[in-house]
Amino acid sequence: MEAQKEKISFVARMPDRPGALHRAAGIIMRHGGNINRIQYSRCIDPSTVFLEVTAYPEAHVAIRNDLAAIGYLQTHLPGLSFLRFHVTLPHVPGALSAFLDLTTTVGANIAHVDFDDTGSHPDRLTLALSLEESGRVDALLNSLKSQYPIEILEYDQTGDTLDETVFYIWFAQRLRQLTGQAGDDFLLRLLGDMNHIAQDLAARGADPRQVFASILQTGESLNRTCGDGFYADVQRVRVTPEMELFCFQLPGGGSIYVFETPDETMMVDTGYGIYYPDVLGMFRHYGIGDGTKLRRVVITHADADHCGAGGFYDAPAYMHPGTLAVIETSDRAYGSPAEGSVLETVYTTMINLFSRFNPPKDFTLFGGPTGEVRGIFPVLERFTFGGRTFEVLESLGGHVHGLVYLFCPEEGILLTSDTVINFGSLTEERRVYNSLADFLVTSVNVDSGRAREERHALLDIAAAVDRDLAAQGKRCIICGGHGAVSVLEDGKLKVFGEVEHYTPTGKKGDETVTS
Repeated sequence: MEAQKEKISFVARMPDRPGALHRAAGIIMRHGGNINRIQYSRCIDPSTVFLEVTAYPEAHVAIRNDLAAIGYLQTHLPGLSFLRFHVTLPHVPGALSAFLDLTTTVGANIAHVDFDDTGSHPDRLTLALSLEESGRVDALLNSLKSQYPIEILEYDQTGDTLDETVFYIWFAQRLRQLTGQAGDDFLLRLLGDMNHIAQDLAARGADPRQVFASILQTGESLNRTCGDGFYADVQRVRVTPEMELFCFQLPGGGSIYVFETPDETMMVDTGYGIYYPDVLGMFRHYGIGDGTKLRRVVITHADADHCGAGGFYDAPAYMHPGTLAVIETSDRAYGSPAEGSVLETVYTTMINLFSRFNPPKDFTLFGGPTGEVRGIFPVLERFTFGGRTFEVLESLGGHVHGLVYLFCPEEGILLTSDTVINFGSLTEERRVYNSLADFLVTSVNVDSGRAREERHALLDIAAAVDRDLAAQGKRCIICGGHGAVSVLEDGKLKVFGEVEHYTPTGKKGDETVTS
């Protein structure tokens, strides 16, 4: 069978001099390659170029070999050391040039230099530089100490000191901290994906620096709020004498809902995989146990903050076929007008990686519509839990394809997932975290028009249930995908009941919110 052309990504480290990029482009052209994407920004990193090239497989091999032969192909991520120091130079012609011969010999990138012979220290040069191999730092220091008086101001081998001359190496080191000790091949591919997001958003007017900062902030927020940093805001709602509903607002991402009876437990959404050990400890604290009573896990949709811990639980999950498709394609825009968007696909990869994505493996898919509707939403099926009937409603795909809602008409419980959220109940930290995703994909809804239509329809259902249950003294409680359980008051969402703060020590915070 005839070979097909393939698209391959390269990361190139090119010398910062005229003609370097032209030389690389000539190699690609010589082997019949077509450049689909190229990104270089001197203000971010003056040496790194990202390329996507379409060519036949044998041509890709030749291109890589030729780029490697001239030292352009980046195949590994060296360690990064940053050094800032004072050095006293003799005040004679050529002293600076002789000194710089030493830094050039070890391949140092100069980030900052400061010298003025009319200043208070006329013989002192202040220099900041970076080296990509820590061993060379020692060699440089030994050479300097043998010839000049020097004073070390800063020596960082962690990569935490930002040096703009090697930005992508620094950024990759930070990614490595968030993803575990990933190999260089994996990190280089990830770096290319992150760069593609930055390139796309920059074309829409965003600052690339803000893009990279938001990516790191996303992963660092998740890591910071695990273990001793974990917390949750918790509501408990007595549904019937035998059934209690828990709402657990996690530090980042969506809420977990647990319906508890003496004999069995049902969970709706799982939170991020990274929070699983902390969530299990929280369940024990509230007497829910260790999951042995868990009979059913309902997944409302495929975003990592709603299904990402599903694979840890020893209970069958129930979800829409569209949710399975989103998980399998790693594209949260699957089945929507935005399907295949670079922002959506790369964000899906990124958040799944940062959050330790482990979706359900034992699952049952909801069937097709029954022909009945609830408002504008098709009813997919009904099931009984704790003596009460729950309807599974199919969304129109405004937030993501395959999203479902749960509705218990008898008790007035409406689980709206990410379509209806009481944003006013979110803490500042949660608002900031949620805004990162909104910035990186421009909108968390894959179809904003449909999302608005769905929101209005769900609020209409809640208002109608409120009227129906008024004679029984009950309300329709709205359980959003994020934030607090709420009720409608004059058309606005208001927190229902009390909210208590949980920490891993079992200590409850002083803040209590009441309706």
